[in-house]
Amino acid sequence: MPELPEVETTRRGLLPHVEGRRVTAVVLRRPDLRWPVPTEVPDLLPGQRITAVRRRAKYLLFDTAAGSALLHLGMSGSLRVLPADTPVRTHDHVDIALEGDAGTAQRVLRFNDPRRFGSLLWQPPGEVHPLLCGLGPEPLPDAADGPGAEGAPVFSGDYLFARSRGRRGPVKSFLMDQRVVVGVGNIYAAEALFAAGISPLRAAGRVSRERYGLLADVVQRILAHAIVRGGTTLRDFIAPDGAPGYFEQELSAYGRGGAPCPGCGRPLKQAMIGQRATVWCGHCQR
Repeated sequence: MPELPEVETTRRGLLPHVEGRRVTAVVLRRPDLRWPVPTEVPDLLPGQRITAVRRRAKYLLFDTAAGSALLHLGMSGSLRVLPADTPVRTHDHVDIALEGDAGTAQRVLRFNDPRRFGSLLWQPPGEVHPLLCGLGPEPLPDAADGPGAEGAPVFSGDYLFARSRGRRGPVKSFLMDQRVVVGVGNIYAAEALFAAGISPLRAAGRVSRERYGLLADVVQRILAHAIVRGGTTLRDFIAPDGAPGYFEQELSAYGRGGAPCPGCGRPLKQAMIGQRATVWCGHCQR
């Protein structure tokens, strides 16, 4: 499932091709993705100019004067900017046609989603969609002004320490809770806990303030580096230009159960935590 770096990579890839363009049409080949596509999308979006492409958590927002199209990639979704006459493939569910420049062919923003766990919704002007309410802060400082983030606390070690008091559940589940911090999914939670030397099995309430400070730092560092590297390619994700992400080549823990630990050489352990595969080093992570 695309995590924050993959969604941010998608946003940055789309930005120069989409921002400032006028929408000329919306084609819904499947109006029932994870949820039905609201009628506002085909009724209100055509004729509007996309003034910004933003990200909040793992959602992309395409802002117009009439409102914002709110898109989630789901488990296997991808967005491409293509010439309007590009043949439709299986699972190409939505086209958002974009006005071209003088002398240039029209293009479409095409959403492909084999599993149909993605969603395309609508957020009226001046409102925050219910799916964006109650979310935690953005982990990266430059994304803290995302929609729905107004008034949210600043992500830091002190914040994580305060939120974790009294929690008996595993710290990995705590870190992946979108009400605590957004965008940190299974891949990057495993990598951050490995880099911080914290066992994913440790109760969240039993991690010290000092260790949460280190964890917050490595979460920010790993996410920022993964964005630079183009995200992580795992079965489904590719960037809007078709290029794969390269951070997968640098994974220390995720998906490496039984392999030697990069730190001590002992075999990495693997277990299920919260129904997610978890890999860690029993020697380096405490």
